Amino acid sequence: MNRLRQALDPFLLLLLATVALASLLPARGDGARIASIVADAGIVLLFFLHGAKLSREAILSGAKAWKLHLATLATTFIAFPLLGLLIGRFGFVPQDMRAGLLFLALLPSTVQSAIAFTAIARGNVAAAVVSASFSNLLGIFLTPLLVALLMQRDGSGSLISLSSIEGIVLQLLLPFVIGHLLRPWIGGFVTRRKAMLGRVDRGSILLVVYAAFSAAVVKGLWSRVSSTSLLILVGLCIAMLVVVLLFTLALGRMLGLTREDAIVLQFCGSKKSLASGVPMAGVLFPAAAVGPILLPIMVFHQIQLMACAMLARRYGAQANAKSDGELDS
Repeated sequence: MNRLRQALDPFLLLLLATVALASLLPARGDGARIASIVADAGIVLLFFLHGAKLSREAILSGAKAWKLHLATLATTFIAFPLLGLLIGRFGFVPQDMRAGLLFLALLPSTVQSAIAFTAIARGNVAAAVVSASFSNLLGIFLTPLLVALLMQRDGSGSLISLSSIEGIVLQLLLPFVIGHLLRPWIGGFVTRRKAMLGRVDRGSILLVVYAAFSAAVVKGLWSRVSSTSLLILVGLCIAMLVVVLLFTLALGRMLGLTREDAIVLQFCGSKKSLASGVPMAGVLFPAAAVGPILLPIMVFHQIQLMACAMLARRYGAQANAKSDGELDS
């Protein structure tokens, strides 16, 4: 029971509660418009604070370990999207789910959990900070671009529209750039208040999830998603994670990376950011489409946390055993 509590992400429980609330009491009419406005404001604040948090030194230092960082980015933005496209060709996967799985594959890496798991596994934490931060920074540009190029709506063109592009600029890029330009004045304040930034992260995501699932429920989301579809989704998310973990393991060996750097590649390359995915989906897609698109991200989020936690503990135990053996000799 204690292991189950440790494996479950408390934030996931909040997400599930938000989905349940939206399913039972969806926002309608004026309430839906207010929820959408508040969610948009949360997204703007979220990206503003992330721009203020990211130091210019971290951006410049990212070029040093170029082989590791290029391998991580190639896994995140090339190998993963190819896997998402391949899954989209499976005829048994529902159309809405295919779109959600492909969007999941186009997202950048996580930051906090990738770094935390690297530390537990006794990997190169400094490189993980740079690699994960680079992935998130580039994801602001690359994910919308990949969505425009790869995600189609019933074969009639891209899901992304002119209003979506305006939303990307006004809600994602502009707040991020303004926050980063103001970093010399507010960076210290933001850095000292990491807990506040975490609450803004989570609060913004919960607002977007409630607004998105409310719109989807009003449009009949749960009448289109069956229990069989959910089981298929869980199986596909597990399969995607296993394939990418094996791919990063093989790629690290092929490139001759050290054990510490290979751990960075595995944890930064295999993880997908819920924190980036939820607000981006709220900006990029029509309101009624966001709910189904977010389902795969929420499922994959929990699976990756549980799997990578076990993997990190195993790597850490191996490193500790090796260290103890060297001391004994």
